Amino acid sequence: MPTPFEVLALPLRREILDRLRAGPRLVGELAAELGVAQPIVSKQLKILRDSGFVAVQPDAQRRRYALRPEPLAAVADWLEPYRWLWERHLDRLGAHLDTMEDPS
Repeated sequence: MPTPFEVLALPLRREILDRLRAGPRLVGELAAELGVAQPIVSKQLKILRDSGFVAVQPDAQRRRYALRPEPLAAVADWLEPYRWLWERHLDRLGAHLDTMEDPS
């Protein structure tokens, strides 16, 4: 079984997850939105399903895929100790912007 980071390494899988943030989608809908052949999307959805990132919701003859937050929460938990690396830079940027004059 691949790790969450291995699953997220493929840009197409991340794009699929991004689309699912708006709500459950059919394979055909995802394929059309992404401009990718349906068999390719189906293969990536199987990997996302097997690794727990998505759940399948039967809908008559079709299947809707929905985002599952638990694996993403695990990734966020792992990243938490490193958050200071970018927050410090954002705090400095915010302080700099606060000192700039308003051009209007």
